Amino acid sequence: MGARMSHRPAGPPATSDLNRPTKKVPAFFFKTAQGNEPVRAWLKDDLTAQERKLVGEDIKTVEYGWPIGMPTCRPMGDGLHEVRTDLPKKIARVLFYVDEHERMVLLHGFVKKDQTTPKSDLKIARTRMAEHKKGLRDG
Repeated sequence: MGARMSHRPAGPPATSDLNRPTKKVPAFFFKTAQGNEPVRAWLKDDLTAQERKLVGEDIKTVEYGWPIGMPTCRPMGDGLHEVRTDLPKKIARVLFYVDEHERMVLLHGFVKKDQTTPKSDLKIARTRMAEHKKGLRDG
């Protein structure tokens, strides 16, 4: 989970960098102790390419616009937030938190079947958030 280092020489940024917006909270996939990335797996296994693109666009909106509110993003309490994506035939949610390194840690993705967010999905995200925070303290 180490940060990527830039190999660009020190000095002023290249001209093209001056006009490029910067990510306020770059997205980062939560990784389990076994090395799995549950949100990446969910995106690949449960969504079509078009659905992945729509979810990715909403994640990107949060990365560049943080803090951002409805309809794209909503706080879920205790530092947990959701990215809200309306897909053509279903509703997708990605639960995340912003860690101490100002990264948008993608914890859990799911398709909503009801108006309310299932407690089981919130529990998964909160458990992963605690695991990630512990790894930052211990690592």
